[in-house]
Amino acid sequence: MTRVEVIAEAGVNHNGDVELACRLVQAAARAGADTLKLQTFVPERVVSQHAELASYQRRTRGDRPGGQLQMLRELRLDEAGHRRVAACCRDEGIALLSTPFDAPSLAFLVDELDLPRLKLPSGELTNAQLLDAAARTQRALLISTGMATLDEVDAALRIVADGRGHGADRALADVTLLHCTSSYPAPVEQANLRALDTLRERFALPVGLSDHTPGDVVALAAAARGAVIIEKHLTLDRSLPGPDHGASMEPGELAELVGRLRDVERCLGDGIKRPQPCEADVMRAARRSVVAARPIARGEVFVRDALDCKRPAGGISPMQLSALLGRRATRDYQPDELIDRGDLP
Repeated sequence: MTRVEVIAEAGVNHNGDVELACRLVQAAARAGADTLKLQTFVPERVVSQHAELASYQRRTRGDRPGGQLQMLRELRLDEAGHRRVAACCRDEGIALLSTPFDAPSLAFLVDELDLPRLKLPSGELTNAQLLDAAARTQRALLISTGMATLDEVDAALRIVADGRGHGADRALADVTLLHCTSSYPAPVEQANLRALDTLRERFALPVGLSDHTPGDVVALAAAARGAVIIEKHLTLDRSLPGPDHGASMEPGELAELVGRLRDVERCLGDGIKRPQPCEADVMRAARRSVVAARPIARGEVFVRDALDCKRPAGGISPMQLSALLGRRATRDYQPDELIDRGDLP
């Protein structure tokens, strides 16, 4: 099985504080995550002054004034902060990824930070201009598909393919689709993991999961279903103020998830149905061989009532008993002796 990449989504859980962001980097690395992801945006380029908060954002914001614009202004990590986080990632040996929400942020991630991959979020799946701009960077893309229909995913991929300007065989070669349920937290019963199969079969692309459900059961099930990426929000403390902390994992929980995902990888194997090395002893003890049911003299014709099938294995398989019938024994046999393989035709 391909190793599952674990992305720790710091997102805006740094609350605009670069020191907290670097602590999240350290926590992600120590938990065994492969990648730390940020969100990069210029608030005024993303939302209008009239944009209201989503219900989950209102719950976490409480009585603090302002809509989406004010919230994003408070949560933004500036360019200097991004550079500092990039340095922290290098120090901790963890990859950096980010989600651009606007053209200037996209340009910064590509031209200044030189990120080899970009993550496009579910909310931007219908943003044709941003999809095209991201495609033209020729960077690898992770495209999240929360809230989307299959036709909307298809339309987004067509824009990406056109923007790449390559032949059809290369246009989407480095695109991964992430199934997602865009709710914070998302109900487990609405995870709809069979959509992973649908996306993989429809678009012939690798698929992963951007997971907002509580706990790790959905992420583990997705890995067992072939997800190559698992993305989970990470916070140092779920009680911190901010829209995403409540739907995030704390460091110890992320470490447990990483360990369990590695167990899933090991247990899936290569898909070839064959006896495993650990089964050899049990196979000999539990399977049967053809044995003499009574004394059999050398030269005697094997008949059905002279033969039986008993444990252990190691002799002639019961599946081959009929091939012995009518042949002559090459030696004397006592009851329960295994019939020699040389007596087979």
